[in-house]
Amino acid sequence: MFRSSLVTLLIIFTALSFFVLLEPPEYLDIHISEEIQEKQTPDLDTIMIWISWLGRIPVSVVMVVLIALFFYFLHLKKEAVLILSTLLSGILGLGLKMLINRPRPSKDLVVLLEDTKYQSFPSGHVLFYTVFFGALILIILRLKKIKYKIKIFLVTLCLSIIFFGAVSRVYLGAHWFTDVLGGFILGVLCVFLMGYFYVKNDTNVSRNVD
Repeated sequence: MFRSSLVTLLIIFTALSFFVLLEPPEYLDIHISEEIQEKQTPDLDTIMIWISWLGRIPVSVVMVVLIALFFYFLHLKKEAVLILSTLLSGILGLGLKMLINRPRPSKDLVVLLEDTKYQSFPSGHVLFYTVFFGALILIILRLKKIKYKIKIFLVTLCLSIIFFGAVSRVYLGAHWFTDVLGGFILGVLCVFLMGYFYVKNDTNVSRNVD
C-alpha cells in the first residue's frame, strides 16, 4: 500500500510536469487565475500577502528552526529532526524549478501583486507548506497526550494554511494553478516518505509533551 501510493504520486507528478512543459497556460491556468483574481479586494490582498509571507525563505527557515528547538527542549528529538528535515523541500523544489524551467506568470496574462524570482513549477511555497505543516500533522496525531479537541483544532489549522497558502500563490499572480498542484502533490509524496521513517520501528506509542 505504501509503495503503491508513492509510485502513484510520482507518476501523477511526472505526468503533470510533462503537461506544463507541453501545454501553454491558456488551456487551463489562465482561466483559473482569472476566476480567483476577479475576487481581489484591498483587504483580501493584504490577507493573501501575509499568508504567503510564511513561505518566504528567511521566514520559513526561522520558523522551522524555532519549532525544531521547541520539540528538542521538550525531549522530543525525533520530532525535532523531522521538522528540520522539512528544509530539504526547498532544495528539492529549487532543483526541479531549474530542471523544468517553466516561466512565471507575466503581467500581460495576470495581475501581479508580488515580485517573484526563480522558475515557476513546482510552487516552492506550496511544497514547503505541505511538507512542513504535513509534518506537524504527523507529530500532532502521534503525540498521544494532546487532547482530542486540541488535535482537531491544530490539524484543521495546518490543513487550512496549506489550502489558503496554495490559493494565495494564484491570487497574487505568483504561480499558475498547475504550479501549486505540482507543489502539493510533491509535498504529499515527501510527507509519505517522512512519515514512513518517522513511525518506523517506533514502539513508543505514548509519546507525549510532558
